[in-house]
Amino acid sequence: MNKKELFENIRRKKSFLCVGLDTDIKKIPPHLLKEDDPVFAFNKAIIDATADYCVAYKPNLAFYECGGAGGWLSLEKTVGYIKTHYPDQFIIADAKRGDIGNTSTLYARTFFVEMDVDALTVAPYMGEDSITPFLNYERKWVILLALTSNKGSHDFQLTENAEKERLFEKVLRVSQKWGNDENMMYVVGATQGRMFEDIRNIVPDHFLLVPGIGAQGGSLEEVCRYGMNRTCGLIVNSSRSILYADNTEDYASKARMEARSVREEMEYQLSARGII
Repeated sequence: MNKKELFENIRRKKSFLCVGLDTDIKKIPPHLLKEDDPVFAFNKAIIDATADYCVAYKPNLAFYECGGAGGWLSLEKTVGYIKTHYPDQFIIADAKRGDIGNTSTLYARTFFVEMDVDALTVAPYMGEDSITPFLNYERKWVILLALTSNKGSHDFQLTENAEKERLFEKVLRVSQKWGNDENMMYVVGATQGRMFEDIRNIVPDHFLLVPGIGAQGGSLEEVCRYGMNRTCGLIVNSSRSILYADNTEDYASKARMEARSVREEMEYQLSARGII
């Protein structure tokens, strides 16, 4: 999916919501445990319930890798289901890969060829040669970690060099030599508030993947006020508040209600800025 197609989906659906498929088998409704593949059964119902309110899905690999071969099978079935039944959805593998070049080459093949997802989160710490293998695929996206919302982000991401340039700012500036706004996005946590202004000063046209609204307490209104650009430029993720809105057999309909509520606020933000 290219940038134009992603923006067209946002305008058509009046939404820039990404549903994070952080599916924990210990948290799903207990009646699903009798299914042959409880994780896939849960994901399938969530996807069917929310697909018309979101533009993206983001499975977090840790929630599948912990299940061994069975977890990988659940992930492959989930991705296949989305691609077959909802081909307009942007699929992000939240894997946070990043290694030396030959290893990154194999990671890229895993996710962009074998799994055929649209985007992959990647850690930039090892530099250019660890990132460029992911950029060799047409219509695929690298999503670099830039400024995250966890407490430990202050340990490194906000440190300054002698020129008072913060580390996350250097990541944004240097990485633009490797890719562009047609194949690279950045992760920016929803709790960063006005820091989005600093980010937009460096990457005004790139899409930002923004986790942290809902259970993590980020403000969608603040994210839009400081981070939205003329083509929206945001994919805002919500995971737990949608997935676990209910723990009964009615969980899918409650997830749908939660997704619809977020989408309604997103429609307002898009309309207020003249994007739709």
